[in-house]
Amino acid sequence: MPDQTYDFRSLRISVENQVATIRLRPISITFAENPPADPHIDLPSALEAMRTDNSIRVIVITGETDGEFLCAGSPDYYRSDRAADRLADPYGQWNVGLGVLRLAHVMTEIEKPIIAKVNGDAIGFGQSIVFGSDFIVAREDAFISDVHMGMAEVKRSGTGTPVGLPFGVVPGDGAGALIPLFMPPTQAKEYMMLSATHTAADLAEMHIVNRAVPLEELDAVVEHFSTALLKRSAFALAWTKRILNRHVAAQLNLTLDSSSAYEQLNLLQIQHLGFAGDPTSLQR
Repeated sequence: MPDQTYDFRSLRISVENQVATIRLRPISITFAENPPADPHIDLPSALEAMRTDNSIRVIVITGETDGEFLCAGSPDYYRSDRAADRLADPYGQWNVGLGVLRLAHVMTEIEKPIIAKVNGDAIGFGQSIVFGSDFIVAREDAFISDVHMGMAEVKRSGTGTPVGLPFGVVPGDGAGALIPLFMPPTQAKEYMMLSATHTAADLAEMHIVNRAVPLEELDAVVEHFSTALLKRSAFALAWTKRILNRHVAAQLNLTLDSSSAYEQLNLLQIQHLGFAGDPTSLQR
């Protein structure tokens, strides 16, 4: 049994056989609740608590339902007062911005291996969670994209529904700091500046994703990774992750604070110019 109960409104958490599974609820649902439930705030809190819970040795993060790991909201949401309250109000910015910093650091520092089980599209904050994980196992047709510079051009797989901000914003939620560890400069710039969308199969060919498999094989592959990790010496595995992540921590220290600060400043600029206005008028 776990040492404590994990109860977060934007997450569904279960613990079994030393493996904690965190299921991310779609933000299209949680952001509409009163008050909004936000994984930017809940996920780092859950992981911080799990760091000292010795009943947990492996953590799996996945989407609540197949088809979506975690995706940005609709362009209309980001034009709304509700979005402005979260992203451009000082109190909202404090909670969200601090949550982003906490998450990147705890995913790097927690001694327990984290597996991203990408059971659907990871667009926006979702792909930051993916790239902050230690292992990435994904359904091969999942779309993965950083949406900050997407200008509402990024679309969901299958439906073709636009997601993300209708205006360009600095990528400050972690991926801007992490992507240079995964891609060479020219490729990273295309991915971040143009919000290029890749499938998990594409990223596997680029040696970025550990495995890209059909959806029906995803559970078995993730279970294989979890079982293999649990067979390893617990102390040695924990210290090995810590050793391997020293360069990740150094990269975060180099870039994360400034990227988060630039994004928050950028959002205040956009609010001043007209948060709900014509996105092309904001590009000056």
